[in-house]
Amino acid sequence: MNRFSFTEYLTSNAGLDASLVSSLVSSCQTKQYKSGDYLLREGERSLHSFFIEKGLAKMYGIDSRGKEHILQFAPEGWFVADRESAYFQKPATCFIQAIEDTSVLLIDEAHILEMARANPGFLEFNNKLLHNHIRHLNNRIYQLLSATAEERYLSFIKTYPDILLRVPQIMVASYLGITPESLSRVRKDLAGKHAAR
Repeated sequence: MNRFSFTEYLTSNAGLDASLVSSLVSSCQTKQYKSGDYLLREGERSLHSFFIEKGLAKMYGIDSRGKEHILQFAPEGWFVADRESAYFQKPATCFIQAIEDTSVLLIDEAHILEMARANPGFLEFNNKLLHNHIRHLNNRIYQLLSATAEERYLSFIKTYPDILLRVPQIMVASYLGITPESLSRVRKDLAGKHAAR
């Protein structure tokens, strides 16, 4: 498990000057969560986006039958947020929970908007993040509607190359929208194809 600081992320991805990076980071609060702790619960109002510096979290919903559906995993260097709650100040519709002991930077939504208004470079960076998030969600929706279980699994490995070693198979199945038994069959079939080469 590696640590990936928000400062490193901004420096390597945003192209922002050092003073702006320092200003943004100093406005954020770092919080530690134990495995199993909730960063956000359904029904709460979220004022933050969460940047995972160390550890692993999941965002999920629970349907009317009590079944868990994982929408996103968030390892080091990833953002996770209930956007509807953080931006529109609505009650959260999902849970965000630490899977491992996790260090999180809480990024205040109001401060993000203030910085975006004041700095064109940051506005461009923030827009890029939002569009990337939308692109990721669109891909998720399309895969759940049209891709085979095998295709979804291969895409999962590409998106989250180290997650298989960090979460139980039941969580991977929940993310893929299949049963653990189906996931076992997919993995067995792929192993057979690989061995046959």
